[in-house]
Amino acid sequence: MVALSGLASALESYRGRDRLIRTLGYCCQLVGGVLVEQCPARSEVGTRLLALSSQLSHCRTVLRLFDDVAMFVYTKQYGLGAEEEAIFVRCVSVLGNLADQLYYPCEHVAWAADAKILHVESAPWWTLSTALWGLSLLLGIARSLWMVLKLRQRLRSPLAAFTSRLSQGKRRAVEAQIRSEALTLLSNLADLANAVHWLPPGILWAGRFPPWLVGLLGTISSLLSTYQAVGAGGQAYAAP
Repeated sequence: MVALSGLASALESYRGRDRLIRTLGYCCQLVGGVLVEQCPARSEVGTRLLALSSQLSHCRTVLRLFDDVAMFVYTKQYGLGAEEEAIFVRCVSVLGNLADQLYYPCEHVAWAADAKILHVESAPWWTLSTALWGLSLLLGIARSLWMVLKLRQRLRSPLAAFTSRLSQGKRRAVEAQIRSEALTLLSNLADLANAVHWLPPGILWAGRFPPWLVGLLGTISSLLSTYQAVGAGGQAYAAP
């Protein structure tokens, strides 16, 4: 009953539903892809799971039509990152917010073109939105790597060793932050692999992943993001 109550509570929020739909969609793609490729007797079930995954992805695309304002408010509140101590973190965060802000209208145009609402070609807009997502992920990876290195240096510094007896609570807080940044790094790496796959053929490994691998990477990213969101009280943004 406690687990059911927690699930019901999560589904009451938009972010909670989005994380569940994302995880379920990628899981369906993973299982469906495996069945289609490895189990000919279950290929029909696999095809249906892949169709369900596609519909869940489309559902998230439609729901993101209303994310622009929330993203704009977040970007405005962060501003130029005056609260950040490190200039590098401030720069990559501001650029990441800009990429995220531009991502949404590009995706909206692509969706509207596919739905025949706008008389434009959708492919360039899908490519642009995917490229912006990939750029945001790259910036997030750079930020997480920098944070992990700096936090580890802080723990290993002579000053940290000298004061560790008096500040075990602070040390544990830094270690928890390192773990959080490491999980964010892994999640972004998994998403970046998929983002490159969805770019036009000829760019790195674009178009070369089988459905099950896309599902596996997406499932890993979704589970890591959900785990972090639960620990942070569910405030994290869900990835595309």
